Amino acid sequence: MDKQKIADSIRAVYNYKPGVIFRDITTLIGDAEVFKEVINILRSRYENQSIDFIAAIEARGFIFGSALAYALGIGFVPIRKKGKLPYNTISEKYTLEYGTDELHIHTDAFRDKKNAKVVLIDDLIATGGTAEASVKLIKSIGAQCVEAAFVINLKGLEGEKKLAPYTQVFSIVEYEGK
Repeated sequence: MDKQKIADSIRAVYNYKPGVIFRDITTLIGDAEVFKEVINILRSRYENQSIDFIAAIEARGFIFGSALAYALGIGFVPIRKKGKLPYNTISEKYTLEYGTDELHIHTDAFRDKKNAKVVLIDDLIATGGTAEASVKLIKSIGAQCVEAAFVINLKGLEGEKKLAPYTQVFSIVEYEGK
């Protein structure tokens, strides 16, 4: 299957908010063949890299991240919004269009494995603020984020540039617009 078929499986919702094209992955994950291909692309990319954990950003990142962790036979680490994790956490704030928010990770998320190799997964990268906060969280508890991977990259918003100082970026489908 080529990447164009994956791109074609993603529904574009025009003017979801004024001037915004929402890239809806529910049509992708609803197509078993395409969903499996996305996970296979990611599995093939990481299966020989000695990755210790997959970390994923709430909530759509959990869909791809947990499936990938299962396919690789490694642990899954959720990165969640404030108040959603039950144990000791650390947090990282990030900027939204209108204000700030914060993400949390358990302090023992990587099971005390020193310098654990982690791949961060999310469905989409736009401006990169959420992903940047997530990479900082991973690093702050002693792990290394070897790559941040996304099903979709909205190139026009240049989120990958925000991550460049911290980690490499990989995406399966890229859209030039915003």
